[in-house]
Amino acid sequence: MRELDKNMRDCTTCARSSSDDLVFFVNGKKIVETNADPEMTLLTYLRRKLGLPGTKLGCAEGGCGACTVMLSKYQAHTQNLTHYAVNACLAPICSLHLVAVTTVEGIGSVARQLHPVQERIAKAHGSQCGFCTPGIVMSMYALLRNNPTPKMADVEEAFQGNLCRCTGYRPILEAYKTFTVEGGCCGGKGRDNGCCMKNSKAEENEADVDMASKLFNTADFAPLDPTQEVIFPPELMTLSKSEKTCSLQFRNDRAVWLQPATLDKFLNLKWKHPDARVVVGNTEVGIEVKFKNMLYPVILAPAFIPELHKVIYTDEGIVFGAACTLTQVGEVLKEAVKELPSYQTQVFLAVLEQLRWFAGQQIRNVAAVGGNIMTASPISDLNPVFMAASCKLTLMDKDGSRVVQMDDGFFVGYRRTVLRPQEILLSIEIPYSRKNQFFSAFKQSPRREDDISIVTTAMSVTFTPGTCVVEDVRLSYGGMAATTVLAKKTANKLLGRCWGEALLEEACSSLAEELTLDPSAPGGMVTYRRTLSLSLFYKFYLTVLQKLREQGLNVEEVRSDLLSATEIYHQETPSSVQIYQEVPQAQNQDDVLGHPLMHLSALKQATGEAVYCDDIPLFENEVYLALVTSSKAHARILSVDSSAAECSPGFICCVFARDIPGSNKSGLWHDESVLTDDLVTCVGHVIGAVVADTQVHAQRAAKAVKIQYEELQPIITIQEAIAAQSFYKTIRTLQKGDLEAGFKQADHILEGETHIGGQEHFYLETNVTVAVPRGEDDEMELFSSTQNPSETQSLVALALGIPSNRVVVRVKRMGGGFGGKESRTTILSTVVSVAAHKLRRPVRCMLDRDEDMLITGGRHPFYGKYKVGFLKSGKLLALDVSMYSNAGNSLDLSQAIMERALFHMENAYSIPNVRGRGFLCRTNLPSNTAFRGFGGPQGMMIAETWMNDVAQSLGRPADEVRQMNLYKEGDVTPYNQVLDQSTLDRCWDECMFRSRYQQQRAAVELYNKENRWTKRGLAIIPTKFGISFTAVFLNQAGALVHIYTDGSVLLTHGGTEMGQGLHTKMIQVASRVLGVPCSKIHISETSTQTVPNTSPTAASASSDLNGAAVRNACQLLNERLEPYKSKNPKGSWEEWVKAAYFDRVNLSANGFYKTPNIGYSFETNSGRAFNYFSYGVACSEVEVDCLTGAHKNLSTTIVMDVGVSLNPAIDIGQVEGAFMQGLGMFTLEELHYSPQGVLLTRGPGSYKIPAFGDIPTELTVSLLRDAPHDKAIFASKAVGEPPLFLASSVFFAIKDAISAARTESGITGPFRLDSPASAERIRNACNDRFTKLCPPAEPGTFQPWSVQV
Repeated sequence: MRELDKNMRDCTTCARSSSDDLVFFVNGKKIVETNADPEMTLLTYLRRKLGLPGTKLGCAEGGCGACTVMLSKYQAHTQNLTHYAVNACLAPICSLHLVAVTTVEGIGSVARQLHPVQERIAKAHGSQCGFCTPGIVMSMYALLRNNPTPKMADVEEAFQGNLCRCTGYRPILEAYKTFTVEGGCCGGKGRDNGCCMKNSKAEENEADVDMASKLFNTADFAPLDPTQEVIFPPELMTLSKSEKTCSLQFRNDRAVWLQPATLDKFLNLKWKHPDARVVVGNTEVGIEVKFKNMLYPVILAPAFIPELHKVIYTDEGIVFGAACTLTQVGEVLKEAVKELPSYQTQVFLAVLEQLRWFAGQQIRNVAAVGGNIMTASPISDLNPVFMAASCKLTLMDKDGSRVVQMDDGFFVGYRRTVLRPQEILLSIEIPYSRKNQFFSAFKQSPRREDDISIVTTAMSVTFTPGTCVVEDVRLSYGGMAATTVLAKKTANKLLGRCWGEALLEEACSSLAEELTLDPSAPGGMVTYRRTLSLSLFYKFYLTVLQKLREQGLNVEEVRSDLLSATEIYHQETPSSVQIYQEVPQAQNQDDVLGHPLMHLSALKQATGEAVYCDDIPLFENEVYLALVTSSKAHARILSVDSSAAECSPGFICCVFARDIPGSNKSGLWHDESVLTDDLVTCVGHVIGAVVADTQVHAQRAAKAVKIQYEELQPIITIQEAIAAQSFYKTIRTLQKGDLEAGFKQADHILEGETHIGGQEHFYLETNVTVAVPRGEDDEMELFSSTQNPSETQSLVALALGIPSNRVVVRVKRMGGGFGGKESRTTILSTVVSVAAHKLRRPVRCMLDRDEDMLITGGRHPFYGKYKVGFLKSGKLLALDVSMYSNAGNSLDLSQAIMERALFHMENAYSIPNVRGRGFLCRTNLPSNTAFRGFGGPQGMMIAETWMNDVAQSLGRPADEVRQMNLYKEGDVTPYNQVLDQSTLDRCWDECMFRSRYQQQRAAVELYNKENRWTKRGLAIIPTKFGISFTAVFLNQAGALVHIYTDGSVLLTHGGTEMGQGLHTKMIQVASRVLGVPCSKIHISETSTQTVPNTSPTAASASSDLNGAAVRNACQLLNERLEPYKSKNPKGSWEEWVKAAYFDRVNLSANGFYKTPNIGYSFETNSGRAFNYFSYGVACSEVEVDCLTGAHKNLSTTIVMDVGVSLNPAIDIGQVEGAFMQGLGMFTLEELHYSPQGVLLTRGPGSYKIPAFGDIPTELTVSLLRDAPHDKAIFASKAVGEPPLFLASSVFFAIKDAISAARTESGITGPFRLDSPASAERIRNACNDRFTKLCPPAEPGTFQPWSVQV
């Protein structure tokens, strides 16, 4: 005992004030940190301490992968080197002792040499905004370090923890397919009809000789040579082998990190600090500290303790030490499944099935199996499996150990277990299954990849040998109570029963009674969760029945049409085709217009060298700002107490409304305040800010500011606003024809309503501003991630009380924008500028993901009511539609958005008599704003909803009814614009042909006849999207072009680069007009001091407007150079430039452009609303699991008219990126608000954007050939927004599949399906015997967890 006390004193006593040295390596360089901070993450250390900004902050919760790095470690107990990807945002630096860290900068650079992983993603067009690119590069790099010849399935698994909002994922997968077994060239042996690298589907469809389907050439790629990789630092290898494991301690002023070296020391520390948190992967504690403001003064990190990492094979099963990572557990179980007889591995297979969809690879690589159990989450993926399998847990304290079985007594309450405070979990034994035992696990979540579950379950049944009589049954559920539960009552009823239909009936009735949920239960979706508990049991029932039949037992036969319900989901590797028109052969070689040129920043983005706003090195004397925001949706501020904040470490000052030197009015209409001091009108309303020396200190101090409110009644939803008549004044009406006469002539009149949910922009780079006072005349320089530098300049000048000429706004690039950075960025930039002005010091602020989502608003939710009149043939005669949008607490861009929704209320259909009305609901939500499509998608979605209803009510094929009503050349829109150069019919015909629509339709109908519980659906949807700002004055652009005496060209224009390739296209335009190679032209940034009064980069019009301005400037320069070219026709560009310079010719030119003949009046319904229209058509096929509501995107064919493409690679990238964003909007992304107006979905953990696995398995994108027009630069057309709505083809394919399911239940005709078509909505719409057992609670009898806003 004396010896034990001595050890405690020597190594672990918290009285010791000093910290040990932390030794680790970054990119081969040794770091000795003498003052390691237990609360600092690796991401912060890399970016702020080491100045390595290539690793990005996207979410701070391990959900987006932007911060992925590779860790390498020498494992003494296995004597192996391991390489694995991790999230730097969650990895504490204290966990990195004797670890080598490799970041994106460490594997290659543009200046030095690119790594093939970096080169390929760039050259294959897999990097648009580039903010996610370093993380994706590092995920792939870590995979290749472990497996230089992976399969495509390995690549897909490696990317489960990475998100991208721009590309639509296809080009990333295609780039990295070149590293895989499947992706290499077969040397001509692979296919009978030629090269394996060419896509057969493209060839069959391609009769056109001038159509191309290759966007990059694999021959340009440097080969991967595994022998040339960065080596594990030899010094670290020596240290790892020689250093005796000793206990370590790291501390700051709030917390201590204790890393015991032995199990005894660990147990003594836990005895001494019973409340200490045990941390292995930090995947749970990291999030609690960051987002729940938890403080753990003592952290125990048992990473070095061999007993906690052991894997032991016993007669009963496999014992895993509690610190074994989920990746390690998976690898061990996979080997066991290979080696053991199948009857013994049922439980192992169930664990592996759950691990397939457990978080992302980066989390699985560090998260411990013990941590998963001890977190005691009620929606744990694995705990139901461990409970159903009766796993044994060994618990231990310094006095000894005990073994407990994981059953319904293990979890004693919400996130609480039977462990005593001093005990630790030592190990878990996962048992072998027995001969007559059947075991399955199921998980249902909003998105398949990297998502928390809605309901998760594991089920085990054991039969009396040789019979189908139930001997033992265990049904364990997560997501159905505050803990993981066993359905014991139901299980008891099934004992001794034969496995058959009667047992199924009994089980479902019993489960419906036993697994009840309060209608107000956290997480909502109560009816869906209850139905799932039955549906998943039914899947298990059928699976077991089938296996009993296979064993020769006399049980009911599983009908062939029911078998698909038993299939386990296996992802197919996506295949794709891109088709575009090649440039004419006569085109000059230097003229790259029309070529699939790589995004000009792509290589820098892939190496982490591209500089985003927060990557700008810290300025001298710089400080950090954090916002203080309202926690109430509608309230008067009674008092603000900042005294606790002022006592916080690092505090510098507070900023409130009284500190604003100029006007406190802000927003586009000056109906907002920079900082509110009396009334808050939404949760997230900015009240003040705290400035401190670091981000952490500023955020902690901001949370210490206490505000007292007098709460007022909030209006949250559209329905509440309608009831209270809470509207912004302008109610728009658009009317044409005689509505009354139209309805009188109609054979049928149909009425309905639909709701379209909002959408978060989820740009990977959140809002960020750095404000730098320039010391004299109140000058202020801002570096901001904004689409609207001029509006930022104007509102900052207003707040500071200075003229705009004292404010310079500079934008290098954005990590995505999508409309979210058009007007709402000024919420941050004005406050940061006021703080910088007050302190006369540079001030920086980058919003955390949860803040950004809370404060900045998103796409407007819409509610549409419609009445449509039509003939028996399906021909439309009259339409009356009312649209209501949830505008939020300020007007912002809501009016223009509603106007565009009205301009698109008929989508692509000709209707003689039409009226549309738009109402803007004033609510207590953060102001909603611009988002790709700008109201158009909502207007068109309502149109396609009534179009679908028309077809269903007539019982006619929807494609026929749609085609019959399509616009034709010369038709007139409801706003009296004549359609000229329309290609709608061509897009439709080509899409029907390329998708083989009729064959697909026949195949779908056959599939649906043969399958009861999975249904397929098919839909083809057109779009017509008007191009122009609807505010006439914005249809202008400027450019400034300088030619220097060495012949190099500096180009500036009014547009900003957010990943859409605008700068690349502008350089292509300038290259053609000036007749010089792109390599001579450079764009540095967008700045208000080079091109003034710019319009926002929005409305898909930036290439049109800025391209024309660039052309104008270049033409002026050409005119000035013409005399010197004539004088010396054989001279070089440099010679002509020199000659002009020596002749004192101005080699700088301003270009300008304004869209001609544009302008529309709502009052007279006349004028030209749009310069032209972009057209497109998409056909999609899906497969729906009627029992769970999950769906698979099987195929999509898109035909898009982009005129003559300036850059097919960029345009196809925009089409695919917009489509995937639309896919999120219509099928996946749901913003949940509480009835009090609090946003509940504030990060990638709870808000799901599409992931790699959501791409259609077959994706064809064809740019319409021979479709020039005369309205935009070099006959091109806008491409940013128009394709987004085509993703509704997936929504309507889902609706088609649901219709087939409802028909089987005897329900026909139109039905309401709101957007997005989430798994919950799909399942609830597929009415069947299980939904009838779980009726929803009556509305009004309870307060829901979330409301439809």
